[in-house]
Amino acid sequence: MTDDALADRFEQERFRLRGVALRMLGSISDADDAVQETWLRLSRVDVTAIENLSGWLTTVIGRVCLDLLRSRTSRREEPLAAEFEAADDPEHEALLAASVGPALLVVLELLAPAERLAFVLHDLFGVPFDEIAAVVGRTPAAARQLASRARRRVQGASPVGGGQNRQREIVAAFLAASRDGDLDSLVALLDPEVVLRGDAATVAMGGVAAEARGVDAVVQRFAGGAKAARMALLDGAPGLVWMHRGETRVVFDFTVVDGRILAIDLLGDAETLAALEIELLPVRPA
Repeated sequence: MTDDALADRFEQERFRLRGVALRMLGSISDADDAVQETWLRLSRVDVTAIENLSGWLTTVIGRVCLDLLRSRTSRREEPLAAEFEAADDPEHEALLAASVGPALLVVLELLAPAERLAFVLHDLFGVPFDEIAAVVGRTPAAARQLASRARRRVQGASPVGGGQNRQREIVAAFLAASRDGDLDSLVALLDPEVVLRGDAATVAMGGVAAEARGVDAVVQRFAGGAKAARMALLDGAPGLVWMHRGETRVVFDFTVVDGRILAIDLLGDAETLAALEIELLPVRPA
């Protein structure tokens, strides 16, 4: 393929790639930078070795965006709403009109980077999980779990007053109330429609059903328990882990909506646990 032909082929993909980057990064300028970096990487490889150029470009733009998201610390994303007001050329207006909108972008900001990427690529662009797995460095099953967890958090999540810090406070309060057997506090933390789910591995361990619904069922399961659990970040999202002899055996994956716990997923499958990025948080003095 000649250089001109390659450039033309990339231009055919540019709008889609910018759409992926915009949904991931929440900023037109950052999205344009990510697209430019993708072009630079394409210009440095042997194109004849690429069987599916569209899929290759999706993988690269995903990895570029993932790196950018993980590198962000104190800097917040630029408010996309302002870019809606500032956009004054037809191409920008078309791109923004095709985007998910500022409200959902705020909700997406609450997701951990890997969750956000899996959700955006699969739910918004229909990328299969085996391709997403290559982007995030996980198995297809783990990529599916990332997208599923992100989907639960997006559905019904309030874009106002949320965030990782608030979820961390809620999970910490849940752990404290569970250990102390504080029924009133547990009830206050749970959504009336809360659901507790266990995967096949945790069900096989005993003590948990595949699914239990309602505040009473969850309170009965956790009141006075969780004494061996620890706070942790699961792919960047606050959760709990239960360890045995220094090995993580079960993770508690929380879905928090409007300040209350809507779902708790207990995951003990070895492949799922191996795919998770688990960061234990310091134990606070009693």
